[in-house]
Amino acid sequence: MATTKQQGGAKKGGASGGDKRASMLPKEHKGAGTPAPAPRLYQYYLKTVRANLAKQFALANPHQIPTLEKITINVGMGEAIKQPKVLDAIVDELAVITGQKPIRTKAKKSIANYGLREGQEIGAAVTLRGARMWEFLDRFISTAIPRIRDFRGLSTRSFDGRGNYSLGIKEQMIFPEVNYDLVEQIHGMDLTFVTTTTRDDVAFALLRELGMPFRGDDKPIVVRA
Repeated sequence: MATTKQQGGAKKGGASGGDKRASMLPKEHKGAGTPAPAPRLYQYYLKTVRANLAKQFALANPHQIPTLEKITINVGMGEAIKQPKVLDAIVDELAVITGQKPIRTKAKKSIANYGLREGQEIGAAVTLRGARMWEFLDRFISTAIPRIRDFRGLSTRSFDGRGNYSLGIKEQMIFPEVNYDLVEQIHGMDLTFVTTTTRDDVAFALLRELGMPFRGDDKPIVVRA
């Protein structure tokens, strides 16, 4: 009898945290079978950005014009060592934000002082390419960045010397896709923008032409397509 009461009480307790997070994931819609249109920012890149970059750097060969190759989003969660379920929420949030299933990153070596074992899951990462990459960048520039608290522009010192740009975000709440009521813990993430050029000045010009608001830029470019 005691067992029966416990089971009944569990049912009345409502949905679990996993069920609540599942409600954040994309659902089927009427247009699921129709082909998706080309990303707005990618069309703007083809029509406007390429011509501006070719003129600015005197690039006669169209293959020399740089483009965005991929965007990597990485979240490291040290608390997952003691609370593995925390990582489930992060994976679900990244899937909602990027529209792609993340992979779980594992520790490469053991560190006894932190109780870390080799192969233990300690984070999640997503690598975006193609249409998903352009759509994510468009939403990041036009919607997420304006929601950053006390925003004064992106740093211009985060280029790695090989044409790639990295930045850190303090909280995932800047993305409107995240439901405030379902967030279990505030966490940050690292974004890396990989371009096809090896020069930082060319990569800077590319990202600026795409609408990235850098610090010190009095007239940032607003994409209108």
